[in-house]
Amino acid sequence: QVQLVESGGGLVQAGGSLRLSCAASGGFSSLNVMGWYRQAPGKQRELVAAATRIGTTNYADSVKGRFTISRDNDKKMVYLQMSSLKPEDTAVYYCTANGATFGGTFDNNLYWGQGTQVTVSS
Repeated sequence: QVQLVESGGGLVQAGGSLRLSCAASGGFSSLNVMGWYRQAPGKQRELVAAATRIGTTNYADSVKGRFTISRDNDKKMVYLQMSSLKPEDTAVYYCTANGATFGGTFDNNLYWGQGTQVTVSS
């Protein structure tokens, strides 16, 4: 099992910045992919950004150039730096992880954090 705990959400004005953090725990030796999803009221959950263990990243078109995902594998952390925030970025943001390795066993389950609220006021 992988446990994920997010922090850093809050209320910010349009044009502002926030940094989300996610701490992973659970006895794994590595995590292949860590990422961030979000879900706005009345909308489907969508991928915001993801990063592999070796540093490959991908972003939703809506956040490219504004959001940056980064990882600290030693600290088992993933971050999402969000800049130039817009009201449409308002959502619950979820940290995810998959491709965990526990000793010699590979676990391809997708794990979710509990979510953190980001609200951008206009």
